[in-house]
Amino acid sequence: MYRSHVLICGGTGCTSSGSQKVRAALIDEIRKQGLEDEVNVVETGCHGLCEQGPVMVVYPDSTFYAQVKPEDVPEIVTEHLLKGRPVTRLVYNEAVTDEGKVLSLNDTDFYKKQVRVALRNCGVIDPENIEEYIGTGGYQALGKVLTEMTPDQVIQEVLDSGLRGRGGGGFPTGLKWKLCAPNKADQKFVCCNADEGDPGAFMDRSVLEGDPHSVLEAMAIAGYAIGANQGYIYVRAEYPIAVKRLEIAIKQAHEYGLLGEDIFGTGFNFDIGLRLGAGAFVCGEETALMRSIEGKRGEPRPRPPFPAVKGLFDKPTILNNVETYANIPEIINRGAAWFASMGVGKSKGTKVFALGGTITNTGLVEIPMGTPLRTIIEDIGGGCPNGKKFKAVQTGGPSGGCIPASYIDIPVDYDHLAEIGCIIGSGGMIVMDEDNCMVDIAKFFLEFTVDESCGKCTACRIGTRRMLEILEKITSGNGTMEDLDKLEQLAYYVKNNSLCGLGQTAPNPVISTLKFFRDEYIAHIVDKKCPAHVCKSLLQYTIDPAKCKGCTACARQCPASAISGKVKEPHVIDQSKCIKCGACMATCKFGAISRQ
Repeated sequence: MYRSHVLICGGTGCTSSGSQKVRAALIDEIRKQGLEDEVNVVETGCHGLCEQGPVMVVYPDSTFYAQVKPEDVPEIVTEHLLKGRPVTRLVYNEAVTDEGKVLSLNDTDFYKKQVRVALRNCGVIDPENIEEYIGTGGYQALGKVLTEMTPDQVIQEVLDSGLRGRGGGGFPTGLKWKLCAPNKADQKFVCCNADEGDPGAFMDRSVLEGDPHSVLEAMAIAGYAIGANQGYIYVRAEYPIAVKRLEIAIKQAHEYGLLGEDIFGTGFNFDIGLRLGAGAFVCGEETALMRSIEGKRGEPRPRPPFPAVKGLFDKPTILNNVETYANIPEIINRGAAWFASMGVGKSKGTKVFALGGTITNTGLVEIPMGTPLRTIIEDIGGGCPNGKKFKAVQTGGPSGGCIPASYIDIPVDYDHLAEIGCIIGSGGMIVMDEDNCMVDIAKFFLEFTVDESCGKCTACRIGTRRMLEILEKITSGNGTMEDLDKLEQLAYYVKNNSLCGLGQTAPNPVISTLKFFRDEYIAHIVDKKCPAHVCKSLLQYTIDPAKCKGCTACARQCPASAISGKVKEPHVIDQSKCIKCGACMATCKFGAISRQ
């Protein structure tokens, strides 16, 4: 029996930071120290605190090492694993008290206010070992539904839990299953949306990388509930680690008789196939996703008929996203009442968010629905770095809206955000501080939408492009107040006339920033100023003659030769030549150059 277990994050974030080299160095050092029979090294999925990767956690004491480098490994092995003394200098800073005491992982501000349901096994088990999943209670829920429950009872349990789709729409999961179950057909399908195209979103990827069997088990449960024997996971090819671990998990589930024919000897058959997407944002829409699985061009079709009646290959189909499925086994094992006890109102359970942007603790967080935004931003996220003031947060990616700082105490759930014209979406949460221009943010998301539009409907194809042209005109200093009125009219036209949900929500970043940050639009148009000093066309760099020493450093650094002056005399910037690159300001050691 091992006396210590070292868990190393093998998710995409930590892998990109070099966790594989750390793991190799650790295994080698353990061998050199003769500890192979005493220390077990486990490669896990994401621990959540991506900002601090590569991450390493030593059990049983839960010591949390952050930003570990291969050269740190010998000291950790010698001091901690051999002598039992944690290497304090390498421990995550929030896990060390002022007195030098090392806290448990779960006692840090980042983790102690989280409740992990969908992420329960991420960072805890080896995702490539089915026995570790089974050891945490995996596949018990599938065994329970197949041997103790009828399909109707399964659907009712999911209904009673209050689980709503975590992919963005928030449609009740149990109701979706209930609508599909009675439809007679020779074949039905269960689909999983693992496309996750929102910029800054990586919730589903992390679940697949850290706990793939939870999704397989949930899909089999869904198949039993609606009478389907075939499932498909549509995952983007840009997620190679997730794809690899899904392939391993499906193979292992077959070997253990948990997928395939006669599961648990009940006569129930269910299999799962993978389909790789090419990264088209529109394939996150359910009907476009199904067309892509069929080998057709991924574009939405009108509804009704809804997929529950006519979906994949024109057969009754249900589709949920990864996070939705990850909740299902726990709901079956622990009961609908347990899940419904978390959250508020019609928003039950927990929600995973990918916290990014100008926030101290970038990473994955899972909190009960209804948690105040302040708790997420300030307590878990650690606030904006460098003393900057929190300005807004964008939820729901290109389909979402900007929540201003004045709403920092709003409960984060479906209904409260809907009241202010925003949505949770799939769970992206991009934090912005005082240095972010909200007009530029709206333009950024609209550029993405224009590029990703499938082009099938005129409202989205043409409308979003005209909106982007107006935003480009405003940020270049050529906008008019009439443009502002036209932008708002176009936004609502696209919202009300687009074919699919993605087109209908594409104007949301524009609508919400016009609602909450209209003064910034007016400043761009009337004053020809960008208050956040982001929009290049509206910037002006000037040299204060009282501070300029005439050292010529700025002139030598300027790529456009826009700065002139004699040595030891004040210099000037020719605004007609200045390309607004900021090189002069970054070079000046005397603070003589300012940006306006």
